[in-house]
Amino acid sequence: MKRLTICIIAMTTILSLSAQISPCDSFFCTDYTQGKIFEFQNGKIIWEHDAPLSNDLWVLENGNILFTIGNGVLEVTPAKDTVFHYSSDSRIFACQRLKNGNTFIGECTAGRLLEVNKKGKIVKELNIVPEGEKSDDGYIRNARRLDNGHYLVAHYSGKRAVEYDKKGRIVWEVPVEGGAHSVMRLENGNTVVAATDRARDPKIIEFDKAGNIVWELSNDDLEGEPLKFMSGFQYLPESDTFLLTNWQGHNVRVKGPHIMWVNRDKKILDTMFEHERIVTVSSIFTKTDSKKHYH
Repeated sequence: MKRLTICIIAMTTILSLSAQISPCDSFFCTDYTQGKIFEFQNGKIIWEHDAPLSNDLWVLENGNILFTIGNGVLEVTPAKDTVFHYSSDSRIFACQRLKNGNTFIGECTAGRLLEVNKKGKIVKELNIVPEGEKSDDGYIRNARRLDNGHYLVAHYSGKRAVEYDKKGRIVWEVPVEGGAHSVMRLENGNTVVAATDRARDPKIIEFDKAGNIVWELSNDDLEGEPLKFMSGFQYLPESDTFLLTNWQGHNVRVKGPHIMWVNRDKKILDTMFEHERIVTVSSIFTKTDSKKHYH
């Protein structure tokens, strides 16, 4: 009985300690305004790299960092050696390393969804701009290629999130009045979208397969209206929580937290407010125990 009691106490202590480890302390992020990416550890910057107009980043399993750089995508080692580079005439806001080793890239102003090999050569290309229409700097923000080969795209200026099949046909879409900025498909088939300030109602919205809203977080749920422009986020499946970035450009007068960690009960578990080196955070990535990074 004593041994069982000791084990229970030990496990309770471990769980208590792990619950105190906040993803707001250790993470990688993009600072869009400064054109930098930073690595924070225990609340302090320990690594940084130039990244003009960066809006998306990943920490890969090999420890390298993959991120957008305005008109391109870069992968660097922790020693800052470049191992992958793609450049374009188009603005780029989205990148993703695929299971086959290629890199998915969303070209915003060109309206193209690309798959690029390790040498930087385009091996797949899909233009999603409807015939007779033109794309612009707000056409594609964040985008993801799904495991089934479809594409999930945040149309910022089009105020909607859309799923395209392999041939570019729309198979699912939802309106996002605030302007869709980031998108993610959960394992249960639901889709999470970050909405910006275009409708003066920034929020995080979760839609089911039928397009119904099943969960959302807005300033109506939080004291002091801290949400300004919901740009990037990461879902942490182990704790069923979200790590959110709160971009604060567009002449925001009353500053809110740059980063927020929230749960399904709409409770803010932790935040990162002002930091002497940070101006505007647009995307974030924290390492988790799970190999499934919902980002």
